[in-house]
Amino acid sequence: MAGCCHEDDAHLQAMRDGQRRVLWTVLALNAVMFVGEFTAGWIAGSTALLADSLDMLGDTLVYAFSLAVIARGARAKALSAGFKGMVMLVFGLVVCAQLVAKLVYGLPPAAPIMAVVGTLALIGNIVCLVLLTRHREDDINMRSVWICSRNDLFANSGVIVAAALVAFTHSIWPDLIIGAAIAALFLRSAFGVLGDARGAYREAAQPGHAVDRSA
Repeated sequence: MAGCCHEDDAHLQAMRDGQRRVLWTVLALNAVMFVGEFTAGWIAGSTALLADSLDMLGDTLVYAFSLAVIARGARAKALSAGFKGMVMLVFGLVVCAQLVAKLVYGLPPAAPIMAVVGTLALIGNIVCLVLLTRHREDDINMRSVWICSRNDLFANSGVIVAAALVAFTHSIWPDLIIGAAIAALFLRSAFGVLGDARGAYREAAQPGHAVDRSA
């Protein structure tokens, strides 16, 4: 039996080491992409790019928090997932505020900058999603991280579509519509992750809950 226990411990340690390597990699990628995309969005005057860059910043914070709870128990991981849900909720509301401001003061954004930066961000997030996919079923902590990364692909694709429509129509509306869609995605995912986190926390808090194997 002792040998089995040691094998389980070795498996858990190997899984955690793998999670740490992946999280550090995607954290660094998202931090770089946030700086580049935020700068480009500001220069281009694009609500969609700025919204997507804020998502990158949120993901960077999410990955950092996920690293902190890799070796923690079920409650800590549920709280981590709840934090991620709150980050998505806040950024969804921030994008909504940007949309209102753009409606009042906005001009058509620079479509070429949107297209190039949106494509680079899409490539970067595909890399992140591929790295995270093998760990998405490890626990609620890694699954919530995977959901954040999956959402990024939709947001990046939306920026590229918006760039093409802005170039064709010379209107601010494609940028605003895609920005609104990104905000809606943030809000929908936020409520889903918060619901999962609440359920996981309640389950972990039950007196008869089994010992968390990942703790």
